[in-house]
Amino acid sequence: MKPTKISELLVLTGVAAVATWILIRVFYGSMPPIPVYAGASLYLAAIAEVVLAFVIRSRIKGSQIGDGYRQLHPIAAARALALAKASVLVGSATTGVWIGALVYLIPQRSVLKAAAEDTPGAWVGLGAAIALVAAALWLEHCCKTPEDTPDEPAH
Repeated sequence: MKPTKISELLVLTGVAAVATWILIRVFYGSMPPIPVYAGASLYLAAIAEVVLAFVIRSRIKGSQIGDGYRQLHPIAAARALALAKASVLVGSATTGVWIGALVYLIPQRSVLKAAAEDTPGAWVGLGAAIALVAAALWLEHCCKTPEDTPDEPAH
């Protein structure tokens, strides 16, 4: 599996931001308010992925890969990598959604009371989405297999 390309994530974020800005511009009057905790659930996912990344990293560095007790099963590492890949896409798209919302809300704060009330929730959501992207990229990095040293035969 190839590493995630930052350029692809930026394109996804940009498309989501533009689409969200257009949708909010058209439908803002009929949308429910954005609570502060709207995007906060992504913080929990980011924390879980950071913890998982450190566990996987320590097992790989300690050569604790295999079927035994306190070893990292190769399938578990592959599943963690799949989680990281999915999370980085979700986080990038969600980052774009919150950016699109903020691009609409920030100029409208002085005009619309609802926009001023929705802005803090959008900032919290944006922070959580960025945290998820960072955690997912870290988890993906930690799932890399160690390079073979010249003294060791390749397995």
